[in-house]
Amino acid sequence: MENLRQSEFQGTILLINGPNLNCLGRREKEHYGSFTLRDVEAEVEDALRGTGYGLISYQSNHEGDLLDFIQENLDRAAGILINAGAFTHYSYALLDCLKLFHGPVIEIHISDIEKREDFRKVSVIRPACRDWVGGLGLKSYRVGTEKLLHYLCEDSVSAPQA
Repeated sequence: MENLRQSEFQGTILLINGPNLNCLGRREKEHYGSFTLRDVEAEVEDALRGTGYGLISYQSNHEGDLLDFIQENLDRAAGILINAGAFTHYSYALLDCLKLFHGPVIEIHISDIEKREDFRKVSVIRPACRDWVGGLGLKSYRVGTEKLLHYLCEDSVSAPQA
């Protein structure tokens, strides 16, 4: 089932988690650790504390629901943190949807996908992402958030003044 949590401030960051990430803490602990999706949300909330950005956290096991959520928030969000789970490796629909977004997108992985099975080494969504981080466990989300904040700051400095 979907998980939607919202807190809004000056700007909004979308934290999107794909299939099976609602089962963190229960699945393949050698790859994904023992933390939960709520721990992930708390990690990102902590990294955003004091920045003026709020968080909308969303998880779904259904590709179309993820696409709908992104499309519904295209003009609302400043940036996206996404762990697309298995959709990372084959969802061209997700790639196309992320390309619609105007702000920075950071691809996140808990495990190091480049050291896993061959099919996991390929990210079809990466061309829509400004950067990516993986292999750091729960810390991947904090580092991803820090990268996103850096790009948001960089973009606001380089934006033309009205």
